[in-house]
Amino acid sequence: MPIRFFTAGESHGPGLTAILEGMPAGLPIAAADINRDLQRRQKGYGSGGRMQIEKDRVIITAGVMNGATTGAPIALQVQNRDFRSWKERDIEPLTTPRPGHADLTGALKYGYRELRLSLERASARETTMRVAIGAICKRYLGEFGIRVDGYVAQVGDVIADLAAMPLDERIARNEDNEVRCPDAAAAEKMRALIRQVKIDKDTLGGVFEVVARGLPPGLGSHVQYDRKLDARLVAAMVSIQAMKGAEIGSAFANAGKRGSQVHDDIITDGAGNLSRRSNRAGGLEGGISTGEPVIVRVAMKPISTMLRGADSVDLASGAPKPTVYERSDFCALPRAVPVGEAMMAIVLADALLEKLGGDSLEEMRPRFDALRRNRLEDLPMDNEAWRFGYEL
Repeated sequence: MPIRFFTAGESHGPGLTAILEGMPAGLPIAAADINRDLQRRQKGYGSGGRMQIEKDRVIITAGVMNGATTGAPIALQVQNRDFRSWKERDIEPLTTPRPGHADLTGALKYGYRELRLSLERASARETTMRVAIGAICKRYLGEFGIRVDGYVAQVGDVIADLAAMPLDERIARNEDNEVRCPDAAAAEKMRALIRQVKIDKDTLGGVFEVVARGLPPGLGSHVQYDRKLDARLVAAMVSIQAMKGAEIGSAFANAGKRGSQVHDDIITDGAGNLSRRSNRAGGLEGGISTGEPVIVRVAMKPISTMLRGADSVDLASGAPKPTVYERSDFCALPRAVPVGEAMMAIVLADALLEKLGGDSLEEMRPRFDALRRNRLEDLPMDNEAWRFGYEL
């Protein structure tokens, strides 16, 4: 069964809910496994006041008994502590849409007569439950030695020097500072830039990278557009609030180079093991994993809610009017890293389940061990001429 998940809840409502379907039976999981990533999502320099209020803790209400998944849908809940200050409050009408948000587009689509109805559901508060679901998927992938991690590569115009830094070192240092950047010198510049943008009452975006290590070759498929693993990953990343683009590996930089500078040569060690001299493809070829680390780079726009406001129109009066500030982050990029990790984990867990089949971890473990690898013995070739054999 493929993984499916749904989230529900509003930013300032009583709480958030998620249902995850498709997780096999027998996976050990506890609330503490999920809460670790929920806490990571709340930390990062540039975050707003909301993160001082919420102390996210998950409650598992279905699908996990005696410390392990049952194969049934898993239900999760997280309470919104901020709801207490909204519960008995008369809410002022919001009629001036903020550029960059779903305020105006939501009203156009659903016919809302109050823009807060868009704001409440479109808010990135929803990513709390994606991170919770992703933590379970990470736990599943970890049973097969697969790790998903992320780090910040760019904030505004400050770009980290990561080219010469080994991938394992980048990941080992991704929590060394408040901006989640492995390059310490760049991290200081990023922090200073975020500090300045607060003073300027503005916002910043940037780029983060998410990496999966230990993934076997052969996940995904080239046979249909919606089964290509790179397509599924890019779609998952740009589904996150404020993400406007994603690339596999160094795709956009590769577009300006010659093929001889881009493609990853296939080599053998003489003992029948195949590998690559490089990983510019980001671990995917033809929509299928190669066995190299899968690397996705994600571009986040600057947060749309600015303390300085933006020009807009009051839909109630038709008159020009600046936007009203709603509490928000100045730079949410460091906090977006765990969300990107979650979405990658969800997609990869789905792809692995698709490959292995079965209803329990016990069934899946021997199937994982039997997967084809990058070895000549796993790739016997007939080496004989043949014909298509179609008849028209």
